[in-house]
Amino acid sequence: MLFNSLEFLVFFPLVTLLFFLLPPKRRWILLLIASYWFYMSWRPEYALLIAFSTLVDYWCSYRMSGIAEKRARRPYLWLSMSTNLGLLIFYKYLGFFVASAGSAAQAMGLDWQAPVLDILLPVGISFYTFQTMSYTIDVYQGAMKAEKHAGLFSVYVAFFPQLVAGPIERASSLLPQFREVQRFDADRAASGLRLMAWGMFKKVVIADRVSAAVTHVYSAPHDFPGPVLALATVLFAVQIYCDFSGYSDIAIGCARVMGFTLMLNFRQPYHAASISEFWKRWHISLSTWFRDYVYIPLGGNRTVKWRWYYNLFITFLISGLWHGANWTFVAWGALHGAYLVLAIVFGPLRERMAITTGLARLPRLGHLLNVGWTLVLVLIGWVFFRAANISDALHIVKSSFTGHGAWLDPASAKAIVQSLGLGATDLTIAFVAILFMEAVHLVQGRWGAAAFLERMPSLARYSVYTALVASIIYYGAYHGGGEFIYFQF
Repeated sequence: MLFNSLEFLVFFPLVTLLFFLLPPKRRWILLLIASYWFYMSWRPEYALLIAFSTLVDYWCSYRMSGIAEKRARRPYLWLSMSTNLGLLIFYKYLGFFVASAGSAAQAMGLDWQAPVLDILLPVGISFYTFQTMSYTIDVYQGAMKAEKHAGLFSVYVAFFPQLVAGPIERASSLLPQFREVQRFDADRAASGLRLMAWGMFKKVVIADRVSAAVTHVYSAPHDFPGPVLALATVLFAVQIYCDFSGYSDIAIGCARVMGFTLMLNFRQPYHAASISEFWKRWHISLSTWFRDYVYIPLGGNRTVKWRWYYNLFITFLISGLWHGANWTFVAWGALHGAYLVLAIVFGPLRERMAITTGLARLPRLGHLLNVGWTLVLVLIGWVFFRAANISDALHIVKSSFTGHGAWLDPASAKAIVQSLGLGATDLTIAFVAILFMEAVHLVQGRWGAAAFLERMPSLARYSVYTALVASIIYYGAYHGGGEFIYFQF
């Protein structure tokens, strides 16, 4: 597996120290070595895939840069795209396609047994292939010039803070930063370390703790009543947010300490008042990637309505498949695509109902209701994302809306909570940590968390830092392996 927490605590400070000690023109060499060393700690041979993808994309973009006519550049674009998509399909989807073909053959009465393909999925392959594809597409479109320095381009592809789970950076933003002279800035470093600590808190104190309950329930969903299934789904929503946004915070913080700026990847997504707004707040680097390289090329919303709906739906269908080789992910993507299409279709009706009922005159109440409704829709989607198969997902969704009268009985409510498989101590820690996280979100939304901390007296500010680090050390759940959910994508 990739570095554990202790190994990274040695690796990152050492790389950072050497980075600022080296002459600026040689720093890219350190970053490249460190990035490949980081990735090779998982499976050394799979670093060859990154190197191969890097070489192909560098050569294709280099050749395109010397061709003025767009049509003549097209063969190099197709070579780059087919290479990256070919790697992605072979390692991530081939087994899924073969198994699905076998199931279809059996359904039609054909005597064909699909072979079992045991292909190990390279960590982060969906992230770095999308990052390199965006670069070659931009060069092809003339949106940016090709990078002539092979070493800097290699660092862009393999930059270790965001290599395995994003954010998916654009070359136009990240590549120029590798040419700049990064000087150590104490305030910037402190900001980065704060963000890393906050990401680690969300990951090990919240996500890794509630993951045990989610796994316990979702491993055998038919054994639990509706309230337990609903509560486990809420906990999974907390888990996946804290896990993935935690990694993004750590990645952004790491880069910030060294002087680099990575894009914001999450912005309090569960506070969104619509599914459209949710996707402007959740995994922002991926949603903007699909917007720019799939949705807009398909025609976006500048077309007839049925085609607009199709563009939205197919974009989210592909997004679902990007997340994993399973029909549950396809269903999850299709569900979000349907949400967006239906929101457009019934938008005028919803506005008329708000006026008729008087809700339009109560904007705060209307906003809260929209946030609540959006959260319910997102939770239904998460069921398909987490469930082992479509059958389990449908059972969980159906059952989750039943039996909630049990919450009115204290003994039944206690039994529901105990069914999660977490002890009282873990439940208390998780509950308090989630409340604290939401308080930080409120501060962030109103004043900005960094600005709020800076206005505090030094003693109070450093007490907060000490408490945060202490909670990570003493209340972190380190028993479950701690791998990030999005490493599998």
